[in-house]
Amino acid sequence: MKITNVSVIGAGTMGNGIAHVFAQYGYQVVLIDASELALESGIKNIEKNIDRQIHKNQLEADQKELILARIKPSNQVRSGVSSADLVIEAATEKFDIKSLIFKEIDTHAPNRAILATNTSSISITKIAAKTQRPDRVVGMHFMNPVPIMKLVEVIKGYGTSPQTLNTIFQTAKDIGKIAIEVNDYPGFIANRILLPMINEAIFSLFEAVAKVKDIDAIMKLGMGHPMGPLQLADFIGLDVCLSIMRVLHDGLGDDKYRPCPLLVNMVAAGHLGVKTGKGFYTYISGTKEFEVSPQFQ
Repeated sequence: MKITNVSVIGAGTMGNGIAHVFAQYGYQVVLIDASELALESGIKNIEKNIDRQIHKNQLEADQKELILARIKPSNQVRSGVSSADLVIEAATEKFDIKSLIFKEIDTHAPNRAILATNTSSISITKIAAKTQRPDRVVGMHFMNPVPIMKLVEVIKGYGTSPQTLNTIFQTAKDIGKIAIEVNDYPGFIANRILLPMINEAIFSLFEAVAKVKDIDAIMKLGMGHPMGPLQLADFIGLDVCLSIMRVLHDGLGDDKYRPCPLLVNMVAAGHLGVKTGKGFYTYISGTKEFEVSPQFQ
């Protein structure tokens, strides 16, 4: 099966990044979000990222309008997926929300369409069970920022067919990504390894083993990480980190995946990292400047 038309559900950071990449490689894309404000913000973010690519000589200036012309915003799932060969859901990392979305897209997408989820931890098999086409449901876990990161973690659900996997692997290759297959267990591979490390860094701060900047500096200087785990948590979103840790804890039943109480409290307080301007660091709106949040100094 050849993918030509792609619908992306969710215009946030991951969704607009996925839409950007597919449009850049010549696909017709419908970017779907119930919020007009989110759609407007998503398109603006795509424009900014294209401008950045042009500035770095990764794209020619005349490609900008061509890419943007391939992206059609929509606030209706029904019409937005009606011609799709591939639908990629990139909504909030909550099973209840994803299950409702998959029921709806299963109803309105063509029978030939593959339904993919960008989930970073939730069971593909559970999501597929909400549809009448579990053989055409698959995980496509893109990395953030999508236009830059090469990896796509492809997750095979219990009923995912070999034909679906082959199509997704070829499609990932066609958009310049490297697809790696994993089986459907909580957190898959990327987040089963990454999030416990982040959670342990938060426990180290919680237990006053070291300060924010020192924890991050040790992991950057000693382990060669481009970004420390606490700054990375802010970048991912502390609410997303907590959701993934809860999926790991519930799914695997091992206390080593217990979310740190500090993480739980920060999310309850609404300190979610970059997206709210405050997490382990405080971020100055409209700039790239940040400093350790006052309570951690």
